[in-house]
Amino acid sequence: QVQLVETGGGLVQPGESLRLSCAASRSIFSYDTMAWYRQAPGRQRELVALIRSTGTTTYADSVKGRFTISGDHAKNTVYLQMHSLKPEDTAVYYCNLRTSLENSWGQGTQVTVSS
Repeated sequence: QVQLVETGGGLVQPGESLRLSCAASRSIFSYDTMAWYRQAPGRQRELVALIRSTGTTTYADSVKGRFTISGDHAKNTVYLQMHSLKPEDTAVYYCNLRTSLENSWGQGTQVTVSS
């Protein structure tokens, strides 16, 4: 199973930006989907953004126009660029890679948006 390590989280003020990175221990080329989820305290884990092997993307309504997911196959890394952050974006963000035979998660990185 691939190992995933998320980095880039932190404490930012509303309106600021962050870029999360998810480094995979091996090639991400073969994965059907690569995604970012988040989980806020007391809430269920939710899909934030997903990119398919075809290149098509899906975003949660709450982040459309503010977040962008991308993958760099050369670096085996998935990114989540986040702009115009809001307090309600505060959560632990998790990277997820899937095929029909594998469903891998990272350990998460905390994003806190607060003034």
